[in-house]
Amino acid sequence: MPKVDTARFLADLNELRQIGAYKTGVHRPTFSPEDMESRRWLMDRMRECGLAPTMDGIGNVIGRHQGPGPHLLVGSHIESQNYAGWLDGALGVMAGVALARAGLPVDVAAWADEEGHYGGFIGSRSFIGELPEDEIDRLTNRYHGKPLRTALQEAGLAGLPRIAMEPGRHKGFLELHIEQGTQLEGSGQRVGVVTGIVAIWQYRITITGMQDHAGGTTMAERRDAGLTAVRLLAMLDDRMPMVCGPRSTWTCGRIALDPGASSIIPGRAEVLFQFRDVEESVLARMAHCLEACVQESNRRERCTAVLEAMSLSKPALCDPAMQAALAGAAEQFAPGAWRHMPSGAGHDAQYLAKRMPAAMLFSPSIGGISHHWSEDTKEEDLALCVEVLAEGAARYLAG
Repeated sequence: MPKVDTARFLADLNELRQIGAYKTGVHRPTFSPEDMESRRWLMDRMRECGLAPTMDGIGNVIGRHQGPGPHLLVGSHIESQNYAGWLDGALGVMAGVALARAGLPVDVAAWADEEGHYGGFIGSRSFIGELPEDEIDRLTNRYHGKPLRTALQEAGLAGLPRIAMEPGRHKGFLELHIEQGTQLEGSGQRVGVVTGIVAIWQYRITITGMQDHAGGTTMAERRDAGLTAVRLLAMLDDRMPMVCGPRSTWTCGRIALDPGASSIIPGRAEVLFQFRDVEESVLARMAHCLEACVQESNRRERCTAVLEAMSLSKPALCDPAMQAALAGAAEQFAPGAWRHMPSGAGHDAQYLAKRMPAAMLFSPSIGGISHHWSEDTKEEDLALCVEVLAEGAARYLAG
């Protein structure tokens, strides 16, 4: 059984949170000076535990085990959302370092930009060969518009080669992460063995009405795109529960009205709507419900709604053998205090799962809070979960 130095693991996590510290969280946006400092700091920790670290041309940091295999790949990300939590991503990376320090044959990875400042999962996608150069040319920062090429140049990464996956080196990929929800805490459980990572189906609904004067146009004459959008969303919220799964979610992330003035009837509305589930059959039912609601809106309303699919990802199911190894370890360290559960958020593991067996382990999140500086987890739960991860890794490697 591997012996994890949990005190050192917690000390590393707390030292990392000082880089870009903000209140009780961190602010380490991708390729910012704080992000790059954290990557260099990580490379030092990798060297200390015998790994050979490299930072590549997209910002991935990968520490390679120097001994014989079979090897596991373990990691996550260390950049953060703006003014966000100290554990999201960092937990999985430092867990990998802890496993290496315990003598397990693991390579450790900190993938670049999981948080999507410049593009979705560009680090892990680059590693598996799904980030073409022309996409790098097109990507810009979603907050301030800086081109990705410029950011890479400023960070000193331009011209460096991108590390590609070495076929056959890794028996699988493991990622430890905070739950980012309340299922574990609410049930008094301490470990979650992830069954799969949800797909996200994202749509744009464009509603066209007639811009007009808010005082001179009677209610009978109006073609109000804003009200049509609100009624369509209310219909969706009423109908989706009849077709969804037990852990499905749906969200309207944005409603933009044009021209957006208080005394003008909006002539156009743009709605961003998404839903998530881990089962493709459920996703298909929810898509049919969305299409039917748009059709019904167009029969009822004076404004026309057009539905456009923006991205339809696929769910990533976790490898059964890896799940079994983690479940056995969870029962050993936390008997009766763990559960199987899906991930409602996206993670780098869903991309690694395209090329190798992959699995995830969840620790509880206090209050379910994530992507906010108050995000936190009890230290005893962090220590427990890294021990479960190490034992699960050892069981899988021995299998």
